[in-house]
Amino acid sequence: MTSMPTMAPPSRVVIGVDTHKHFHTAAVLDERGALLATATFTADRAGYRALIDWAGQFGTPLRFGIEGTGSYGRGLTSAVRRDDHDVVEVARPNRQDRRRRGKSDVLDAENAARAVLAGTAEAIPKADDGTVEMIRHIKVAKDAAVKARTTAMQSLKAVLITAPAEVREVLEPLPDMALLRRCAGLRPGELTSVSAAVKHSLRAIAQRWMTLHDEITGHEKLLRTLVDQLAPQLTAAVGIGPDNASELLLTLGDNAERLRNEAAFAKLCGACPIPASSGKTHRHRLNRGGHRQANAALHRIVIVRMKYHQPTRAYVARRITEGKTKPEIMRCLKRHIAREIWTRTKHLRQQTNTHQTTTCHL
Repeated sequence: MTSMPTMAPPSRVVIGVDTHKHFHTAAVLDERGALLATATFTADRAGYRALIDWAGQFGTPLRFGIEGTGSYGRGLTSAVRRDDHDVVEVARPNRQDRRRRGKSDVLDAENAARAVLAGTAEAIPKADDGTVEMIRHIKVAKDAAVKARTTAMQSLKAVLITAPAEVREVLEPLPDMALLRRCAGLRPGELTSVSAAVKHSLRAIAQRWMTLHDEITGHEKLLRTLVDQLAPQLTAAVGIGPDNASELLLTLGDNAERLRNEAAFAKLCGACPIPASSGKTHRHRLNRGGHRQANAALHRIVIVRMKYHQPTRAYVARRITEGKTKPEIMRCLKRHIAREIWTRTKHLRQQTNTHQTTTCHL
């Protein structure tokens, strides 16, 4: 009886990973699309190392396709990159395919690998080891504090509406800041009446607002320092403060070179025109996709420039005489500002490319 010769492992393989909070499921495909193996690993450093070593048993990893590179797959993405492997971000599987084949972690991992192999998944994830990542964490804390401060003011106004007349008539006419200071200094005394309970509530809410305001001020100082260190040319432009600059830098990421050109950046910001033609009609409309926070930052910059920037005001007046509507003009201005931001952040891409070239020669 002759024994069958053992087949050599494929020279290159593609790995797809379906990420979750506690476990990651991986699937390995060869270059022809044959499924070689699947496995599940813990979502920690030991699991990341085990997944990478396991994938290497089937051949040289050509590329990792990972779902959720900005959330549950963030740690695995960093580990794979540190091991000098390419990573692409994979979107959720096709809905029609899910209905036909079913839904499971193994199928999602296999679909992720096939998306990479077919070339439909090409997005390079953002890096998370630089100043931009520091800005992101500070901004998360600031945005949460801003929402809480807004809620505190709304709660104070709501309590004031139903307060006894002797309290409401004194406090309601005051401006917001005077109202906050007055409420923070209230002395309810013994809780023997509704008025005392209302004063206690108003004082607590007002003091909470002031505490949150101080916290937000501290976050804004840190953001200004980090933004000025990374891209001082950005905040030098009209209408681009630390908050708007932070949003735009978060869109660029620590590895800004992953964006091919300024048109790709504009599309990522939702600032590129989208064809909306049919038959004999040829027109464009506003882009509703892209990074909505970055698009909102561009919108705020446009509003400021339309009011205070004389060249922008002259441009708006000229376009109005040409028959353009305000949304169309704002779309054009967003596209122009996106191009300006791309130029002002050119040094970030140069620094990253220099660092990568140096790393390759080590």
